[in-house]
Amino acid sequence: MPAPDVLLYGLPLAFLAGFIDAVAGGGGTITLPTLFLMGLSPAQAVATNKLLAIFGSGSATVQFWRAGQVERGLVLRLVPLALLGSGLGAWLVHFIDPNAFRGLVAAVILGVGVLVLVNKRFGLEDRYPGLTPRVLALTLPGTLVVGVYDGLLGPGTGTFLMFLFTLAGFNLVRSSGNARTINFATNLGAFVYFLLGGQMVFWIGLPMGVANALGAALGARMAMLRGSGFVKAIYGVIVVLVAARLLIR
Repeated sequence: MPAPDVLLYGLPLAFLAGFIDAVAGGGGTITLPTLFLMGLSPAQAVATNKLLAIFGSGSATVQFWRAGQVERGLVLRLVPLALLGSGLGAWLVHFIDPNAFRGLVAAVILGVGVLVLVNKRFGLEDRYPGLTPRVLALTLPGTLVVGVYDGLLGPGTGTFLMFLFTLAGFNLVRSSGNARTINFATNLGAFVYFLLGGQMVFWIGLPMGVANALGAALGARMAMLRGSGFVKAIYGVIVVLVAARLLIR
């Protein structure tokens, strides 16, 4: 078991991860390797990462929700699918080797990043048409698939969700608010599953969770203050980091 001094670097890294995750997703690319570095087993690291992710995604959700940057009518329809998908993904870990998909997911997320960055206007303007059949046909199955991915593998969930909501017509700030809310639901679904497994290291996950929540609150406020252009710049960096995280175990 790690010594308590691992929190000397674990707490600031959790804060940084929360900030980045609230803006553009991808905070797990920092926290999960940190937990491995602390000496946790793979099962302990994955489970504990879900514990602290609950704090961060929950904090960001509150900030975006209060500022009116979450499309509540749509998101409330998607939350049950996010919960179902993440729980299903966590269960599938016992039958499917997640590592087999790492290369494919890395390629997909890089492709997503290129599409966002090459199109200079993509995500900078809000063109959400409302709860149209097209929006529901895109977001309902999309949320379920991303939820399964989060429970099964995880890195890049928030990044995928932001792309999904941007395709639905939201600007990147509102996409981030919607994505954080759904990501909280996927984290919650997987959290319950991993909690029952008894692998969480609470004395590490709880303080790192608080630090993650503080970083997420600051990141959400910064995203709303600086706007979609700022979010888009961070998003491009996160896409590369997530892809590298998937390829370098």
